[in-house]
Order: sequence, then structure tokens, then C-alpha cells
Amino acid sequence: MSFIPYCALNHSSPADRSTPQTGALYAVLAYSAWGLLPIYWKFFGQVPAVEVLSHRIIWSALFLMVVLWVQHRQTEFWQIWQPKLLKGLLLTALLLAFNWGLYIYGVNTDRVVETSLGYFINPLVNVLLGFLFLKERLHRSQQVAVGLAALGVAYFIWQFGSVPWIALGLAISFAFYGLLRKVIAVAPLSGLAVETLLITPLALVIITYLAQTDQGHWGANPVLTVLFLGCGFVTSFPLLWFNNAAKRLRLSTLGFFQYLAPSFQLLLGVLLYREPFTFTHAVTFGLIWTALLVYSVSSLNGRSV
Repeated sequence: MSFIPYCALNHSSPADRSTPQTGALYAVLAYSAWGLLPIYWKFFGQVPAVEVLSHRIIWSALFLMVVLWVQHRQTEFWQIWQPKLLKGLLLTALLLAFNWGLYIYGVNTDRVVETSLGYFINPLVNVLLGFLFLKERLHRSQQVAVGLAALGVAYFIWQFGSVPWIALGLAISFAFYGLLRKVIAVAPLSGLAVETLLITPLALVIITYLAQTDQGHWGANPVLTVLFLGCGFVTSFPLLWFNNAAKRLRLSTLGFFQYLAPSFQLLLGVLLYREPFTFTHAVTFGLIWTALLVYSVSSLNGRSV
């Protein structure tokens, strides 16, 4: 998945907010696309997640560079190439690659429900990291929300005897990605282009190795080749829609749309892919949803940062 965290947004001008209906449409398109991405990754079948990830990085980098060139944002792009910024973006790139790869792995090992849990938890992990690292005040309602989320995960571990490591890995890696992007002053689109470019050499090495050892699937059949090429489109188009939504909507409004994506993932996992949804899942998700409700209400009332 490719959410851009709240902290990576540019401040929007009043003119940008003049069309909230259009902004809402873009937000629905973006988060719905992210929520339906499991369908795309499922088409890869038994192709290893690391190979799919490598192609996603390569073709996303190429597509994003084309978008920046079409939008005449080359100056913005080249201004990022400073040693201090690049060190930070290399770290965020590795976190993003880990998040992308873990998500693809989760989907293709029939754990779509667990991936949705990770992205439901993510906003609450953001709040916790803000408290721990940025000294942001944790209001009573936020404390309750984080506590409920922790209780939900603890109940899952107690009942199943295993840690939902895919969900926690997705939530924590993306939260740390958001934390770092908060302190690295770069625009979302240009920053993502640089991030993908920084790890493209590693992706090329992996693809080359797989090809030389006859383990790769590039060119194996026309369908797979088109799917590999399409990785850049399915990564970048939702991002463009998101950026258009961010320009037109208030941050608090945009935040409520983010729950569309994991909701679609959960529905896909249960209804389309017939993954189990037990009483334990219901209790865990119920606690998480209650936590998000508490957090959202506090945000509406202006009590959260």
C-alpha cells in the first residue's frame, strides 16, 4: 500500500479548498484504489513478494519521474539532492520498501484481513510516536484510544497464541515513515520519486540476479509482463488523486477518508478471498474500531493535534 501520511502534506491555500466536492471525489478514488490493491497483487500468484516489490520500485520511479517532468517540477526535484536530505530519504525509502514488500507478502499469503488490521492501527501508532518522539501532548481521549488498540492486539495474541506480526509490521513501519517525513521538508510527490530512485539500484540487482539464475518471471508470459509494468501505475495514480484531494480538503476531513482503504481490504479478505473472521477477530477489530471512533470524535472536537 502507498498511503502518504498526514505529516507529508503541503499546506493548502484557500483557493485549493474552493472545491471540496471535487476534493472528496479524489479522496474516495485514492483510498478506494488503495483498498482494492489486494486484487492486483493477487494476480501475481506464486511470484515471490521480493520480485513484485522490485518491479514496483523500478516502474514507480520511472512513472513518477515522467509525472514530475510533465508537471514541470524538475527544479523542485533537483533541490532535494542534498546530502542531508538524501540521508534521511534513504532511510524513509527503506522503510517504505519494507512496508510495500510486507503488504504484498501478506496479501499473497492469504492474510488480507491481517493487513487491514495493520492500517486500522496505523493512525493510533502515529499518535503514540508523536508523543514519544515529538513530545506532542497525549490527550485523555487519545490515551484511551491507544489503550483500546493495545488491548485489542493483546487479546489477539492471547487467543491465538501468536503475534499479528504482519499487521504490527505494517502499522509500525509506516508510522515511522510518517514520523521521519514529518521532519524532512520535501514535497510528497518529489520526495517519493527520490525515495524510489534511491532504492532502484537494489531493485535492479535483485531482478538481474533472478534473471541470471532462472528464478525471475519477467517475460515469462505476456500477462505477467503487463502486470509488472502496471505496478508503476497502480502505485502512482492513487498518489496523484490523493495529492489533488489534499489540496482541496481540510486535513481533518481528509483523515476520515483514510479508513476506506482498510475497510475495503477487510471486506475483500472476508467476502472475496474467504479468509477466516472468527470471534477473536471480531473482538480485536471491535476494540480497534472503538479506539478509532474515540480518536476521531476527539479530533472533530479539536482536542487532538
